Amino acid sequence: MISTLLQRLGRLCHVVNSVFELRENIGKGAGAAIVAEEALKGNSIHDLESVLKDQPAWSDFPVILLVTGGRVTTESERLRKLRTPLGNVLLLERPLRPETLLSTLEAALRGRQRQYQVRDQMEQMVHAQDALRRAEKLAVTGRLAASIAHEINNPLESVTNLLYLLRSETPSETGQRYLGQAEQELARVTEIAKHTLRYYREPNKPVLVDVSAVLDSMLTLYHSRLIAARVDVSKETRSPVVSICANPGELRQVIANLIGNSLDAMRTGGKLRLRIGLWHSPNLSNRRYLSMTIADTGSGIDPQLLPSVFEPFVTTKGETGTGLGLWVTQELIRKNGWEIRVRSSTAPNHRGTVFSILIPAEQAETSTASVAA
Repeated sequence: MISTLLQRLGRLCHVVNSVFELRENIGKGAGAAIVAEEALKGNSIHDLESVLKDQPAWSDFPVILLVTGGRVTTESERLRKLRTPLGNVLLLERPLRPETLLSTLEAALRGRQRQYQVRDQMEQMVHAQDALRRAEKLAVTGRLAASIAHEINNPLESVTNLLYLLRSETPSETGQRYLGQAEQELARVTEIAKHTLRYYREPNKPVLVDVSAVLDSMLTLYHSRLIAARVDVSKETRSPVVSICANPGELRQVIANLIGNSLDAMRTGGKLRLRIGLWHSPNLSNRRYLSMTIADTGSGIDPQLLPSVFEPFVTTKGETGTGLGLWVTQELIRKNGWEIRVRSSTAPNHRGTVFSILIPAEQAETSTASVAA
């Protein structure tokens, strides 16, 4: 009778003969279910509960349950407790009026429609985040490409000039010195090319990565900017453990973002301090971490901006920044199970920013086997 009524009103309705068949229809996109109390016998409630428990986070499937009217009894109380785990259950006492059934069903279907809208918005958000990550990766690649171009161009110009001078020299001690300098510059170009090839040919799966070597490769790529900005660089390793199991490209992107931000904050000179060491947390069951610190004496981050610095589109660079670098950095760090911490000051006599990346010691290796850099 209910099915005939709903179809007459233009509502697509399907009659099922068992809870198992109902479970199949829920999985196929049903908007709501109307169930007679008598159908939930034996293990039927548990069977229905199992499929409802497997719903995604956005879903809360509505079940309209037709129950027998009258006073509360021991049996009715037992059934109430049994159906509690079903979640979104709407009770209608029989006998019921068609208007009551229709209004309840309309409310349930409107709620279900809202759930599908939430699902669509969540999917769009995931796609948008993926697009932002890809955009930032392209931006990082562009910045690295620009740095590589400068790094390759400068030694090539030096080699050209040295070879020109060498032509005008007879074989002598001066000529040998020019040749030696030319060989050094060419070796530098070769090293830059190797780092670039590793960036594009590296494996997608975690491998043993030498953190110190990755830091060195990033300093090589940023060499021209560091010199032009008159930035003094120091690197310190306080740990025998310098290798971790990670994706080399993701580690390189994290370090490139942080060093690039430090350079942007020190346009008129400063100090860049890089340190690798061991750190343990007494508050976290004495867990040990491999700590990588990147500190600068730049302009610092505004205290009001600091709490939201890892949010997308938050930038301290005005129109020159995308506001995605630190957000992507944090996403990569979360993905790998690491931690990132930041301290910053804008005080006139103590300006600067310190980023610390904490990598669980169980991900670190003391192996001397070949590593990716």
